[in-house]
Amino acid sequence: MTMRSKANSSIRLEYYHNMVFETILKHQDPVTGLLPAYQVAGAEEHAWIRDNVYSVSAVWALSLSYRRIYDKQEEKSKLFQLEQAVVKCMRGILFAMMGQSHKVEKFKRSFSSFDSLHAKYNSRNCQTVVGDREWGHLQIDAVSLYLLSLAQMTASGLQIIFTLDEVAFVQNLVFYIECAYVTPDYGIWERGDKSNQSILELNSSSIGMAKAALEAMNKLDLFGARGGPASEIHVLPDEAVKCSAVLESMLPRESNSKETDGAILSIIGYPAFAVSQPQLVNATLVTIQEKLGGRYGLKRFLRDGYKTVKENVTRLHYEPWELRLFENIECEWPLFFCYLIINYCFQGETDLASDVIVMLDDLCISQNGMSLVPELYLVKESDVGFEYANPGKSERVPGGRCPFMWAQSLYLIAKLLYEEFLAPGELDPMNRRLTSLKKPDVVVQVVVLAEDEKIQNMLEQEHNLRIPTCSDIAPIQVHPSRMLSHLYTFLGRSKKLGLSGRRSLDVGILTTSKIYRIQDKTFVFTPQSFDRSMNYTDTDPSLAMSTLAYGLNYLSTSWSDLGRPTLTLILSNAMLEEGKIPTAMVTTLKKLASGYINGTRVSLGTYDDFSSTSCYSELAFLGNIEGGDPEHLDPAVVKYLETQLGGGSVTGGILGSVTKGVSRKQVTTHVGSIRRTRSIIMTETAGKRVADTLTNERHASDSTSTIRAENEKGLRPSDITEEMTGNSPTFSRHLQDSFRKRLNSLDIAGRREEASTLVSMLRSTQDMEEQGDMLHYMAEQFGMGYKVNICEHGEDFRTVESLVQELYDAACEAKHWAIVRHTSGLLGKKLPSLALSLTDLIVRQKQVTVGLPGKEIIISRPLGAQELKDKIYSAHDGDVSTSSLSQEILIYLAMFIRSEPQLFTGMLRLRVGLIIQVMASELSRTLNIDGELAQDKLLNMSPFETKNLLHHIMSGQEYGIQDTGSKISIYTLSTSISRTVNSKQLSVLPSIADSLPSSAGSSITEEEGEDRTGIWRRRRLLDGSLNRVPPEFYTKMWILLEKCQGLLVQGKSLPQSLTQEMTSGEMKFHLECEALLTTVAQPDFRQLVVEAILVLILIVENNVVPYLGGMIVVENIVNTANTIFLEDQAKMKPESHQLCCVQKKESCGGAGGICVLFYDSAPSGTYGTISYLIRSTCRVLDSMPNEGEIDCNQM
Repeated sequence: MTMRSKANSSIRLEYYHNMVFETILKHQDPVTGLLPAYQVAGAEEHAWIRDNVYSVSAVWALSLSYRRIYDKQEEKSKLFQLEQAVVKCMRGILFAMMGQSHKVEKFKRSFSSFDSLHAKYNSRNCQTVVGDREWGHLQIDAVSLYLLSLAQMTASGLQIIFTLDEVAFVQNLVFYIECAYVTPDYGIWERGDKSNQSILELNSSSIGMAKAALEAMNKLDLFGARGGPASEIHVLPDEAVKCSAVLESMLPRESNSKETDGAILSIIGYPAFAVSQPQLVNATLVTIQEKLGGRYGLKRFLRDGYKTVKENVTRLHYEPWELRLFENIECEWPLFFCYLIINYCFQGETDLASDVIVMLDDLCISQNGMSLVPELYLVKESDVGFEYANPGKSERVPGGRCPFMWAQSLYLIAKLLYEEFLAPGELDPMNRRLTSLKKPDVVVQVVVLAEDEKIQNMLEQEHNLRIPTCSDIAPIQVHPSRMLSHLYTFLGRSKKLGLSGRRSLDVGILTTSKIYRIQDKTFVFTPQSFDRSMNYTDTDPSLAMSTLAYGLNYLSTSWSDLGRPTLTLILSNAMLEEGKIPTAMVTTLKKLASGYINGTRVSLGTYDDFSSTSCYSELAFLGNIEGGDPEHLDPAVVKYLETQLGGGSVTGGILGSVTKGVSRKQVTTHVGSIRRTRSIIMTETAGKRVADTLTNERHASDSTSTIRAENEKGLRPSDITEEMTGNSPTFSRHLQDSFRKRLNSLDIAGRREEASTLVSMLRSTQDMEEQGDMLHYMAEQFGMGYKVNICEHGEDFRTVESLVQELYDAACEAKHWAIVRHTSGLLGKKLPSLALSLTDLIVRQKQVTVGLPGKEIIISRPLGAQELKDKIYSAHDGDVSTSSLSQEILIYLAMFIRSEPQLFTGMLRLRVGLIIQVMASELSRTLNIDGELAQDKLLNMSPFETKNLLHHIMSGQEYGIQDTGSKISIYTLSTSISRTVNSKQLSVLPSIADSLPSSAGSSITEEEGEDRTGIWRRRRLLDGSLNRVPPEFYTKMWILLEKCQGLLVQGKSLPQSLTQEMTSGEMKFHLECEALLTTVAQPDFRQLVVEAILVLILIVENNVVPYLGGMIVVENIVNTANTIFLEDQAKMKPESHQLCCVQKKESCGGAGGICVLFYDSAPSGTYGTISYLIRSTCRVLDSMPNEGEIDCNQM
């Protein structure tokens, strides 16, 4: 490029001005400012949000170019006209959406596509043009793009928002998109799943655009330089971070049905710049170019039938078998070349930008002296056969609209950047392009407070640690996060527009790590995870300190605000162990004082020490803005603060409050009532098979139907971040039914007498298990809302719920975890981040089941916290203890997948109930106790040790368990296994393929044989329980299906026709494969089925035979392999007792009629299971040659 004079610049800009006028401004409605899709037949007056924003962005870019030569009156006039055209269009979109403010309010509750804002409006009057159910309106990316562009344009100096009512509406648009990471939508192409059957999906392009919009809108003053606190937009930073985590876990995948998509270019570069990891940006770009690249542009996605000659234009949707027809002939879109040019210009890669611009100019169509960008290039019907055989070789012809306004606008922006009429910083005044630059380390400030002087004195006297109490820091006030979450519900309220403000009650650790000012008072808030009323797990000091370390690391890596984060931690009496300061707490305090904890830089001090470096936030929205008095708090806020700050009456507890004896012969039916509800029954047989009664197929239809059906009843992720425990807990149907029966069978006087007796017994006993039995009985028989008189002389009525709450608090302090879990379940508590933990698993391509085998509910999409909790309680049918434990396991799994994703290699479905049974089974095996006692031990394990045990099972490490009676400890072992296996991992499958050529890897010496008895069977049991498969196993099953008519397992088929509908990398295909394996009830038998399929895959990969034949019954291969194994055993040891399986199936305890010794065989080696499965395959499949030799080493 060469430097130009101002005169030449004016001439060139005049050319672009004419292009903008002819292609965009000429069609702008004079009243609304909207731009109609004048080229679309039947929709000439329809104005799409997305198309309008991209089109007007080109006008804005041109106006920025004119600012550079602001010296002639004519140019000043053009600049003003261009800027006002931008403002008019953006306000037209705003008016159209404000006309549907009632839908924004409904959407915050239902998250249903039928309650979403419309994707297009009438360009003449801003009214709707199609019904709620007549179009795929839910397009998170379109609304996010509008907000992002609004932020950029406002930052450039344009004023688009004029009133506080409009500010309130924009604030609610932020609420509309902040749950994008769990909200399936129709995506950028408006049709959802690539089959165009209105199936909603989580889309990377939508999540990325929402993340960018949230970051851009945070602390933005919509009135610009003329604004103040009332016109500022607030975004809770945790929401953007959640979007980021989900996005980065999905890329380069677009959705379950799309391996990748050209639309992702808009989020890894201009306009969103939503990805902060340069390596991920580059890897995603390479994937897109490799899979979708072409000479005429990029394909939207694989098997995209839009505008191809094979598309049936009489219907919008595609049949599953049709999709294969579109392979290799998908249309190529020059639009994506525009994105590439812009991104290269932002990166300073002028040579690459030049190469693409030459290609793009050749694709443009010249008309009236202007270069116009067509919508797409398609393969002619006469060339389809040639293109099938030679992908990318045939000549294509332009199709669709010309100019395609979306592409034409980006083309203009690309030209302005390339010819240096515009600098990247001008087009991106908010510096989004710098997202991927490495940021300096964040020092996390930590203030530790003692709950009272007792804790303070213990730390000072015993450990020489001096920390202030909560009262010492006055006038600063410390409160739990639930108070801050309620204050944020006042944000965005507008009576005129009927908007209620922020609905979500979740506030993350990024939000609580600021210091807040409300009028003349200063507040700090403790993290949500340390609120005992919501989260009992962190009353375990070991887990609390582990959670603290994780939270500090999260703060240091996710913090983006000005100032440093300040985390407040209160050491409470509930954290004490046997009246002493726990070692874990002291160790953590010393690490904090050292300045580093687990690699995170920290600074331990007081609020006075951090006054100049902390991040402060003014909650100006709490002022009476609508009442015209923003200097004073809203009356509703004042009322709430008075209830929170004014204190309240304190009532004493009654449990165990008297010591006199009470006759217990009157009521004995409560004894053992808690134990009777427990369902983790690990009998000896169950311990061997764990999931023998699994019937997933029956429950799959009860769990989660297709997203289309879910959408009709309305998705409910609105509760996803509502992690607060309500006043009216939800109880199991079991308790409600029992209560109704009780009402019919007892007269009122009898009920009162029985309740009075139970209350007297509660007062007289100090035994928490006995108290728990009584309260469970009372909750079951009378109901949680039943009022009992706790005063012997007079009246003092308390509800059963309040008594359960008292026991819950006492059990938390006593660390009686079985009672804690049970009472938490009775109170219907939800652990914080429960729904977010599920989301972390789901968006990382995992399915989750809750409930014990036989009653499992499959969850394949994010759910709201309340809905998820209800499903867990329903699946456990009255077993509230295991329901609480299930919530814990979900949260621990989410912790692991965030910090150690390698633990989940080869897992697609996580069966929480089965994992709980495996944990009990491992306790039974290690401690040599029966199943019922193991169940009790598991429920009474501390949350930290529960997490520790789960981690050891997930990682496959050998471990030992120390049981001291009151406490169970897990520790890692180094055993003889490490001498014969390359590592201490218990997983069989990930290394099977590598170990096949060698038979030495699994040889067992005589002295080791006795110690290793049962080890391979246990490995298969654990891998089967965790649903683990080898790397790329499901992708390779696609290749296998092309060589046979299908696979049959336990009566369920996986037909070859799936390859016509799905590609090998599609998540939908992987889920179909997983569903096939899940039909196998026994985990160890399931793993032999996986090994058998692996053998078939190896046969196909190594071209042993050209075709495997018809439908393959996989369990026949496994059963035949077992038969061959027994035949060999009989030949070697004909007198051995080991041949019990020959006479009677399962007589040796093997699942599915397979010999226990076969389960306990190593995969590799001459007598390994793989060897027998290969021999079995040759015997079972007719396609295998009857004579000759097969070189198994090549497999």
